[in-house]
Amino acid sequence: MADPLETALAVKEPISALGGGFMISREVKALCEQTGLAPRAMYFRGRCGVLGEVDADVVLAATYFFPAQHVRESWEGGRALPADKAADLYAGACHDWGRRRLAGFAAAGRAAELLEPVVSGADVLGAPLFAGWRALPLPDDAPARLAHLLHVARELRGGLHGLAVRACGLAPLEATLAETGSGGPVGTGVAAARFLAWPEPYTEPPAAVAERRARAERLTDELVAPAFAALTAEQSDELIELLGRARGG
Repeated sequence: MADPLETALAVKEPISALGGGFMISREVKALCEQTGLAPRAMYFRGRCGVLGEVDADVVLAATYFFPAQHVRESWEGGRALPADKAADLYAGACHDWGRRRLAGFAAAGRAAELLEPVVSGADVLGAPLFAGWRALPLPDDAPARLAHLLHVARELRGGLHGLAVRACGLAPLEATLAETGSGGPVGTGVAAARFLAWPEPYTEPPAAVAERRARAERLTDELVAPAFAALTAEQSDELIELLGRARGG
C-alpha cells in the first residue's frame, strides 16, 4: 500500500499531463479568438490572473521558468483583459476541457472526491498560483470538478518545484535543459527551452548541473508528499489506480 511519498511519485505524471492538458486545448484556442489575445498572453493572463493586477515581476516570481522579458511582454500584452475575468475564463476553459476529455471516465466523481482533501489540506507556502487557483469555486459536475482539482494539484507541484530548483542552485534555463523526465506535450531539454521562449543557442548542461536537477526533482517529490498524508493507504492506492486510468482514457 502506498505511503505519501510513493503516492506523490505515482501520480505526478498523470497530474502533470491531465492538470495541464487544457492549456493547449481547443477550448483555450477559442478563448484566444473570443478575447483577441495572443496565445501566450492568454496563458499568462488566464493562469496567473488569480494573482490580481500585479506587476509582471510578481508573475515571473510565481512561474519561475520563463525568461523575464517574455513574461513581461506577454502579461502586459494581455492587460486589456482584467486579471479576474481572465482567471474566470481560463477556469471555464479548464472545466469545459474536463467535460470533453473526461466525459467517458465513469470514476471521475470518485477521483475528485479522493483528490479534494489532498488539495484542500495542502500548505500554500511557496505555491502562490496553487493558493490562487484553490480559492476559485469548484464546479459541481464530476468531469469539470476533477479537471479543476487536477490543475490545482499541478500548481502545487509547480510552485514547490520552483522552490526546489532554486534551492539546488539552478537557474531556470539550466533546469529546463537538464530535465530528463517525460516533459509532457512540450518535451524536455531543447524542445522545452524553445517552448518557454528562451533565446538560442543553448549549451549542453554539464554533469554537475544534471545532478543538481535530479536532486531538485527528488526534493520536489519530498515537498509534495505531505499533501497526500490526507489519504489512507487504501485511498492512496485507489487514487493512483484511478488517475492512471483517467490518463489512459
